Amino acid sequence: MISLTSPVETWAHRVPAGVKLAALSLATVGLFAVQDPWPLALALAGVVALVLSGGLKFAAEAARSLRILLPFLVLIAAWHLVTGQLAEGLAVALRLLAALTLANFVTMTTRLTDMVAVATWLLAPFRRFGLSTRALELSVALVVRLTPSIARKGGQLTEAWRARSARRAGWQVVMPLAALAIDDAEHVAEALRARGGLEPPDTTG
Repeated sequence: MISLTSPVETWAHRVPAGVKLAALSLATVGLFAVQDPWPLALALAGVVALVLSGGLKFAAEAARSLRILLPFLVLIAAWHLVTGQLAEGLAVALRLLAALTLANFVTMTTRLTDMVAVATWLLAPFRRFGLSTRALELSVALVVRLTPSIARKGGQLTEAWRARSARRAGWQVVMPLAALAIDDAEHVAEALRARGGLEPPDTTG
């Protein structure tokens, strides 16, 4: 689960992006190594406390962006209820909530430019072999930022459909959503061309 950077300033905005991403990676590995629901419940409580440390307005925004998880949690609960594996289902749900809430917290408190800088640093060894990594760096950043934007527009299209029809929205919103995604991609392409394309300007000459 990834969100756009929150306009609500928190203490976490001042933490270096590399530190937050490294901590997120380690925490996610730890969550997947735990199988007992009780430690996972404690981990989720800790993540919730971390989100609340940003203030009630920030926490409310984070909670709204996580609503997309609800159908998945219901599906997980139903499946494990049918198969009689309640403990395993609870562990999966708690792990999912904790990991994605933490990832959401990191992306909400990290600027796009900082994420690009981390990607640039990580890919630096490849440039020593003459490989251009600029496209990959930008791709990572664009996926991180465009995904929540498209998801939000999909929600708006669904709400617009519900306001005009008693039937549930389905394939009817796919084409409009695809058109919006293409339009966003064109705007991004124009912005990249205006800034000189994928390659940074040559300042050696």
